[in-house]
Formats: sequence, C-alpha cells, structure tokens
Amino acid sequence: MDVQKPALTEETLDPADWGDLQGLARQIVDDAIAHVRDVRDRPVWTEMPAEDKTVYAGPVPSGPMPLSDVYGELCENLMPYPMGNIHPRFWMWYMGSGSFSGALAEFIAAIDGSNLGGGNNAAAFMDTQVVNWLKQMMGFPQSAGGTLVSGGSMANIIGLTTARNAKAGVDVRAEGVAAIPRPLRFYGSDQVHSCHQKAVELLGLGNKALRRVPTGSDFRMDVAALRAMMIEDRKAGFCPAAVIATAGTVNTGAIDDLTAIGALCREEDLWFHVDGCIGALIAIAPENRHLVAGLEHADSVALDPHKWLHVPFEAGCALVRDAGLHRDTFAVHPEYLEEKPRGIAANEYLHDYNLQTSRAFRALKVWMTLKEHGVDKFGRLIDQNIAQATYLEGVIAEAPELEMMAPREINIVCFRYRPSGVPEGELRALNTEIMLQMQEAGSAAVSDTTVGGRHCLRVAICNHRTRREDLDLLVCEILRIGAQVAQG
Repeated sequence: MDVQKPALTEETLDPADWGDLQGLARQIVDDAIAHVRDVRDRPVWTEMPAEDKTVYAGPVPSGPMPLSDVYGELCENLMPYPMGNIHPRFWMWYMGSGSFSGALAEFIAAIDGSNLGGGNNAAAFMDTQVVNWLKQMMGFPQSAGGTLVSGGSMANIIGLTTARNAKAGVDVRAEGVAAIPRPLRFYGSDQVHSCHQKAVELLGLGNKALRRVPTGSDFRMDVAALRAMMIEDRKAGFCPAAVIATAGTVNTGAIDDLTAIGALCREEDLWFHVDGCIGALIAIAPENRHLVAGLEHADSVALDPHKWLHVPFEAGCALVRDAGLHRDTFAVHPEYLEEKPRGIAANEYLHDYNLQTSRAFRALKVWMTLKEHGVDKFGRLIDQNIAQATYLEGVIAEAPELEMMAPREINIVCFRYRPSGVPEGELRALNTEIMLQMQEAGSAAVSDTTVGGRHCLRVAICNHRTRREDLDLLVCEILRIGAQVAQG
C-alpha cells in the first residue's frame, strides 16, 4: 500500500516579490548617492544620543521584519552617526575617505559571492591581477609573491612571519619556535607601529625580540645605532634576523632611510621589511616618490589600498620578493583542498599565501577604482595631500599662538596651540579641550599624540575631498576655541 508523504515546505532567503526589492534597492542607491554627495553639508561627527544607543542593546530577532522597515531603522539609527572619515575635514586617524565606485564594487563583489580562498574563477584571476598591479606600483618584480589581506596589521604579520621562517635556521613549521637555535631579534625604530609588537608576540618570539632603535630629531631610525645594536646582540648570543623600516610613521609621517637600511640588511644578511601602510603609495606620486626610494629593494612590504587608494575598508596587501618563501610559509593542502587538472579547483589556491581559507573578494574594489581613475590620478592626489600639509604648515607659521612640534615630511602635521602666558603644564589640557570641542561641534576631527615627550595636535591629511579652505577653517577654529578656553 502506498503511503502518501506529507508535503514539504522548503524555504529560501530570496524575496517573494522581486519587484518590491528592486524598488527598495533603487531607494537605497539614491540615498547613498545623497549621503556621499552632500557630505560637506553635514557635521564631521555627531554623537549618538544615549537613548538611541539602546536600539543596539535589543535581543536577537526571532521572527521576520519587512526589509523596508529594517532599512528604515538604519536610516534612523546608523547613517546619521558615522565615524566621519569620508568627510573632507576628517584628519584624525589615518584612513582613506572612500569613493562611490568602491562602494559599488563592494556590492558587486557580494552579489558575485565568490570565496577568494582560490579556485578557477574570474574573481581569483582578478585578485592575482590586482596584486600584480600593486607589485608594479611598488617597483617589485612580477615574480614576487603577494596577497590581499584585511589591512596593515595583517600585511605586516604576513611579511614578518615569512621573515621569521626564512631566518630561523630550522623548519619552524615542523619544529616550532622552541627549536630555533639562537633567539631571533627584529629591529624597528622607537616610532614603529604597535602592530609589530603584536606580531612578534603572536609569532612566539616575545616582545623583547623587537628592539626599538633610537630616532633622531627628525624621528627617522638612527642607522648607526641600528648597526651597533646588531653587533651587541650577536655578542650576546642572539640572531639579528630582520629590520622593520617605516615608510611613514603614524606620529609624524617620518620616513626611515630605506636605501641605507636596505644596504645594511644586505650587508649583514637580515630580512628587509618595510611597513609602508602610511607612505608606500608615495611611490606612485610624481612629485614625492623620491621620498620612498629604496622601497623597491625590500624583501617584504606592507601597504594599505584603503588609505591612499581610497577603497572602502578592508583592503591591505603584503608583498614578498621571494614567492617561494612566501608560499612555503603558509601553504597547506589537505585532501579536501587538492588542486585538480580541470574544473573549479584547477587553479592555485590563493590562501597558500596567507592565513585565511575564507577570503572576501577585496580585489574588485581596488580593480574597479584603478580602472575608473587610473594610477596617475592617485599619484596626483597623494601629491595634493602633501601639498595641503605644506600649506597648513605655512599657515601655522604665520599664527603666533601656534607652534610646530615635529618636522613635516609628508602629509602629517603636528602642532599645538600655545598662547603667551600659559604654563607648559597646562598646554595638554588646553589642546585636548580644543580638539574635543571641534569634534563635538562637528567642525573638524583631528587627533592628538605625544612627540618628543610633548603633547600636541595631529592632522593627517589623507582625504581626496579636502580643500585648502578646510584647513583655513581648522586654524580659525583652533584659534577661536583656544582663546575662549584659555580665558576661562
């Protein structure tokens, strides 16, 4: 006797009415264009009211909500309160200001849906092409290795992991760091980014393995001091392994002498790594590319397309001169990830060059942005930002109440408000208050830091929307707010 099976109710995430979705999508695009187009008309930053923050304390939804209502919540509780980095007067943390084509690329990448762990597909080929373009822009040979990653911290980890394995003297992947015969030493200036401390700790070497080399009054690594530290470490039984040169420090934008450091590394057989997350792309800037001369000789470079190429977050890149060493550091091929002579797996796995088996399709936004504008325009925009920083330096010099705190080399300007009669001990609180009042008013966003033991304001101009009148407004606001605060 036949038993009638109950009908199955099978579900999908696709909409019941594609027409309704299309209408909403058009509205979202229209609103997105307005959001970017009218950015100058909004405050740089607006603090989200405390009562509105409660929306993000709600429980996980168990049932559905119409997508139009979901989008309505975003319009009310997300879009009015961004970080502000796409605004022309955001000069706080060092990050790009995005572009609409980059945002469209993110959407297309998500629709394509490819996992860039690898495979025989167009997205993987594009990924390889973008890495090859970045090699070309950095002066690296096309035979070099490279991989797109989340950002500078991960790009530096990729380079330094390869350096550790290359200089360990043992097969670290098989034996582990405990088998390294002599403890390794890496060297970076006292201005080196904090991600390098995390890197050496993650690599099992310990924070003490990262020697901080003194810098001079220009905040560049003292190469003579570097050589002396290497000699000292060898005598103590350590193995000098790698130098981390910085092409653009976070504090001041100082660029280490890449040519001299590279020559020393070749002479002493050390790995030459360049953290270029701030300044490596100056290599494409016609007026300033000489500042990063020597970058092209590095064993590895970390750079950030989501800074001076202005693609949306996240997009970092690690380049390694020896592609074989790069691949040997990360490649693993279990039986379920074998390359095949034909079909979807008939291509090199891109995850052989980094830590991620699941990888976002980051290449499309870089590819689409470079295709739309061309690399020459990005070089001019970098020169433009550096020229704007030079202009700001000149405006500061003309204001008696303002004081430069560090030499300006590229696009980062460190200065402070210092009116006559205010004691040194009160200047930190005064300048901090100026900074916070500008943020709260939404007029401009700058950060602060400590340079040479003294507190100061820091303006990092990495924004294709910035104009010189924005910098004039900044100085006027600092002088206005400073006078009010100083008078009590």
